[in-house]
Order: sequence, then structure tokens, then C-alpha cells
Amino acid sequence: MRKIIYAQLVSLDGFIEGPDGKIDGTKPVEELHRHFNDLEKNLDINFYGRGMSEVMDFWLTADQNPDLKDHELEYARLWKDTERIVFSKTLDKVEGKAQIRREVDPDEIIKLKKQPGKDMAVGGAGLASTFIKHGLVDEFRLYIHPVIVGGGKPMFPVNEKVNLKLVETRTFSGDVVMLKYHQEKQE
Repeated sequence: MRKIIYAQLVSLDGFIEGPDGKIDGTKPVEELHRHFNDLEKNLDINFYGRGMSEVMDFWLTADQNPDLKDHELEYARLWKDTERIVFSKTLDKVEGKAQIRREVDPDEIIKLKKQPGKDMAVGGAGLASTFIKHGLVDEFRLYIHPVIVGGGKPMFPVNEKVNLKLVETRTFSGDVVMLKYHQEKQE
């Protein structure tokens, strides 16, 4: 069965945005960006909430920027070729290979997981928390940056315990550490 991955750049104190709503101190360096390119190559679907979708829409036209580096151009091409399902109650339309869903239907997501194909990823803390609540996330990847932001939007806005098993660690340039966990399934 395909897995759903929640991969997120995060500060050392667990925030994906600072108190001002900005994403400061967690920009991926080239090595990490290429790592994300490799992840994107192995995905069929990206699930986003409205906010994450709007942030990621940068990649819809990024390949038209002559100043973009090769690894960024590669990511733009890969991202545009990957299907997106955007969960939003307010958006009327989305661009590119995207479709809108008004709410998460766990049964629909499980059916997608059972179909043949590559893995899938969920982006955005709010949507990820819904997926976590329904037991849909199989793998968690924290890309911890050496910065403390002191507050903001947490990576895990969840109210339930989730047991995880560490399966990989990796250090990237810029002192970024990836911790990869698999969710331990309940017996």
C-alpha cells in the first residue's frame, strides 16, 4: 500500500512559522533542496490545505524566472507534474494539476492509498493534523533547522498521542537534521 508522508521544515522549538506568520530561518540550502526533489520524484499526489496550496503555487510559474538555479527549476518541473488535491471550503478554483475537495473523507484517502502508484504527501500543519487524527499519515519527516523562533504555528497541532518509531536520521549542510519516523500501528 502507498504511504502518506508528512515532511516539514521546522525550527528547533517545533514551529513551521514564527509569531509574525513568516517562515524565517528554514530555507533549504541546495543539498536539502535536491533531497526534496528526490522526494517529489517519488510522489503521485500532494495533499494541501488552502494556505499551503497558496504558498506552493509559487512553483506554477517559477520556471519562468531566469534567476532560478538548476535544482529549483527541476523542483518546479517535478512539482507541476504531480497531482494536487487541495482541501478548502473557500477556494473556488485551483491552477495546474489540482482539484478541490471541501473536506477530508478518510475513506477516499484510504482508497487512494490502496491504488497502485507512488507515495503521497500531506502539506500544511492544519491538514496534517486532520490526517494524523484519522491515522492516515504513515511517515513523518522533520527537517530541523538550527533556529529557535519562540512561538508561531506548531508543526503538530494535534491533541492525541501518536506513537512513532525512528527509522532514519540524516544531517544536511547548514546544520539541518532530518528525523524520519514511521507511525507504529495499533494492534
